Amino acid sequence: MNGGSNRCTACKGARRLCGKDRCPLMIKFYSRQKTANLIDFKDLDGSCPPAVFIGRYGYPKVDIGPLLPPIFGDTAIMDTPEMWVGKSIDEITDMRFSLVRGKFRIDAKDFAKSGRIVDQIQHLALTERPVDVEANFTKRPVGKIVMDDEIQPFGPSARLEGMKSGSGRFERYLERSFYDTDMKAVDAVVNAYKNGTLISEIQKAFSTATMGVDKNRRFVPTRWSITAVDDIIGKDLLKTTKYN
Repeated sequence: MNGGSNRCTACKGARRLCGKDRCPLMIKFYSRQKTANLIDFKDLDGSCPPAVFIGRYGYPKVDIGPLLPPIFGDTAIMDTPEMWVGKSIDEITDMRFSLVRGKFRIDAKDFAKSGRIVDQIQHLALTERPVDVEANFTKRPVGKIVMDDEIQPFGPSARLEGMKSGSGRFERYLERSFYDTDMKAVDAVVNAYKNGTLISEIQKAFSTATMGVDKNRRFVPTRWSITAVDDIIGKDLLKTTKYN
């Protein structure tokens, strides 16, 4: 375990060894308790923010899937950090823990024959508004409280047996790069950013093999895509700053 995990194990939410006013571990625990009864089923229906998650363990054999809450309506804020300004840590944690992660194993570099779920995940990543999704799991979603106050909150997970999703309108500039299989991923990222597409939206599109030259497209783990998109945008802004 790392240093943060050791502190959490010794403290157990009572001694404030991390120096924070409130124990992040206990905040996660109480948030999980609020939503546990809503997601204790093998089938789950709800409005996907839209949100997707691409795992990194075992790359290039990785798990992909939607992040789905057990509620319908405008759930966009649940996976849009740009909308979290002014929200309390409790509100953000509650939202994150209500998102159930479906997992479907693919080869990130050779996914063309992986089936319809891949297409659905790509479409979710490009859609600009919440989409109703029905997910069927092999078992009831399960999860655990991770003993580390630096890890982003997330809900339980389960293997996907199948899913159905409604249709939604693609974000304009992400759609353009999706169908332009000659456009480089770097150019797609910069173009979308300069035209006002949210960075979190660009990151999702980048991670789901919807950008870049056709033969080079591949799924990118969510953590890596966040770093890559930030790096691409940062370098482009730096060029502008230098010349101005």
